[in-house]
Amino acid sequence: MNYRIGDIVTGKVTGIQPYGVFVLLDDRHQGLIHISECQHGFVKALDELFTVGQRVSVIILDIDEFSGKISLSVRALQPDPAMTTYRHRKHYWTNRKVHAGFKPIADRLDGWVAEYSKILDEHAGK
Repeated sequence: MNYRIGDIVTGKVTGIQPYGVFVLLDDRHQGLIHISECQHGFVKALDELFTVGQRVSVIILDIDEFSGKISLSVRALQPDPAMTTYRHRKHYWTNRKVHAGFKPIADRLDGWVAEYSKILDEHAGK
């Protein structure tokens, strides 16, 4: 079978290591799901997510043309929980009804410069 980056395939888990999960794609090709590609967020133990013999859908992230190693991901097929919680909610860091621009900064600048000059004078006198 001829695999390409971006293909979504189903394979069988053949091994679980602390760094990732090995997946048999067909009789001749095997790929690795790195621990960072297993799910969104922190992964405590891979054997809590996968079992040997389990069928799993993965997407092909990369195929090394020299070694033939295939990098797989389950996480890329799942919606990002961080994006779904913030996507529908707008947050404004300022009051969008007030159009003050840089005026508040300009009004306070002289005081900040005077305060900093005072601190520099105190440190120079030590």
